[in-house]
Amino acid sequence: MSAAQVGVVLVSHSADVAAAVVELAKGLAGGGGGVPIAAAGGAADGGLGTSTELISAAAASVDRGAGVAVLVDLGSAVLTMKALLAEGDELPVGTRLVDAPFLEGAVAAVVTASAGGDIDAVEAAAAEAYGYRKQ
Repeated sequence: MSAAQVGVVLVSHSADVAAAVVELAKGLAGGGGGVPIAAAGGAADGGLGTSTELISAAAASVDRGAGVAVLVDLGSAVLTMKALLAEGDELPVGTRLVDAPFLEGAVAAVVTASAGGDIDAVEAAAAEAYGYRKQ
């Protein structure tokens, strides 16, 4: 595994949902190939919501020097991430809010990162998941 690898953070309003999607993405990516991935789910008090502290800690924990792709579930999580990015010093350098469907995008991001994709490739693969058809 390269020292510089894209990390992935999944932000959900529910800690259980974030953790479950992490496990599903890792499983569908053949164990995740050692991709650093973390859940940042729920509010700091354990309830529903989003927490800047949990997101910042998750991003720091997966930072391996090649960027951090952050996928979020719902609108206020987007606002929380945009606020963190605007502050500029709460997240690792190279952290990106990725516009992608939460579940499918997470799987695509982890698969691409496990194949050695850079942050641009991880972001593109996750965003491409918007086009996945189910019929």
